[in-house]
Parts: sequence; C-alpha cells; structure tokens
Amino acid sequence: MNTTLFSRWLPAIEQTSLVRKTALGVAGLAFVGGAVAGPAVAAHAAPEHVASPVSQSVMADKGNDHKSDKDHKSDKDHKSDKDHKNEKDRTSEKRDKREKDRKPSRDKLVPHGAQGKQSRIALSGEQSDNVKAIVKATKKAGLDERAAVIAVGTSLQESKLENLGHLGDRNDHDSLGLFQQRPSSGWGSPEQITDPEYSTIAFLKGLKQVDGWQDLPLTVAAQKVQVSAYPDAYAQWEDLAADLVANTWNNS
Repeated sequence: MNTTLFSRWLPAIEQTSLVRKTALGVAGLAFVGGAVAGPAVAAHAAPEHVASPVSQSVMADKGNDHKSDKDHKSDKDHKSDKDHKNEKDRTSEKRDKREKDRKPSRDKLVPHGAQGKQSRIALSGEQSDNVKAIVKATKKAGLDERAAVIAVGTSLQESKLENLGHLGDRNDHDSLGLFQQRPSSGWGSPEQITDPEYSTIAFLKGLKQVDGWQDLPLTVAAQKVQVSAYPDAYAQWEDLAADLVANTWNNS
C-alpha cells in the first residue's frame, strides 16, 4: 500500500468522523430534549373548554336577568289585571251610586198631579222608619213607586205614619196600626195589624183588587180600600207622600 497516499486521506477521514459525531450529538440532544420537554408540554396543554368562574358568573347573571325580566313582566301583568279589576269595581260603584241617587220621576209618583190643598208635617225618626217599612214592603209585594205613594198617603191620613195601638176611648172601634185596620173586619190579628210589613202588604192586597188603581187619584184608590167616612181626606197628602217615597225608594 502507498503510505504517502494513505497519509493524504487521513485528515479527510478524521474531519468526516468529527462531522458524524457532531451530528449524532445534536440529534441525541434533540431526542433527549424532546423526551424531557414532552410531558411538560402535555401537562400544560389546554383541557377541554370549561367556563371560567367569570364566565359562569356572567351566564348566571344573564339567567337571573332573564328570570327577573320574566318576573317583572308577570308582576306587571298581575298589576295590570288588578288595576283593571279595581277600575271596573269603581265604575260599578259609581253606577250603583248614580242609580241610588236617581229619584223616581214625578210623573211616575204623581201621574195625575195632586188634587186640592196639600198638607205637610215634620216627621220624627219613628215616622221616617215607618215610611221605609212601607216602601220596603211595597217592593216585597212586587209593586211600583205609585203603589208606595198611595200606601204612604193613606197612612199619613189614618195615623200620621205612627204604628198606633189601642187608644182606649179615642179609638175608632178596634182600629190599629199604620192603616187603622180592624181585626173585626178581617184584616188580621192585633199583633199582625201592628206589624208594619204585614199591615202594608194587607193594604196592598186590597189595592190590587181595585180595577185600574194605577190610573186613579190617590184619594179615590185609598178610599176604595179603606172605605172611610171621609173619602176625600187622603188627597191632601199626595205631595208629601210623593216626596217621601222619592227620597226613600232607592234606599230601602
């Protein structure tokens, strides 16, 4: 072998060997670095998406806001319904008050006008209560304001709207009560006749048997029921009776 030629190749071989070692060292370092870095990178890898506490709080607030809006709407609707009901109640109360304050027309109370000179008296509390009792009984009997005027006018003449008991020597036979009805004439027992409701309904039963009583002057209608010795005496009370019924009809 040529020693000179071998010596010439030796530096090139050493250089090539050095390059290979360097390359292997770098590759090995890269491998080792990768092996070491791998788990660390895995440990810090982002997990599946989980809402952060801030995000959860925002979502919760949004949910609460949605619920709050719904509750607010529900409260608003409830309040609106309640206000509507209250308004209807107020309207109904106003209508009832207007009906209560509206008095029966004069034409209905005194369709033919008052006849002759009219009389008036001031009423006590007891007399006013008896007017109310007569009006209430008239309604119970299913009759109208005109019938009440005739009944009140008749009672004004017979007893001045006082529920009279037996007056002894001053008594007209056995006449009793608001209408001075007589037990002996079949009007009822003394206890019944002195009951304002009973005596009024008894009078009205007699009135309903009078043909065309609605169109008769008060004094004529009353006389046909009472058969009084003073048939024209009832006429003087028509104005007062009409006023009393007008003021009482919607309050009884």
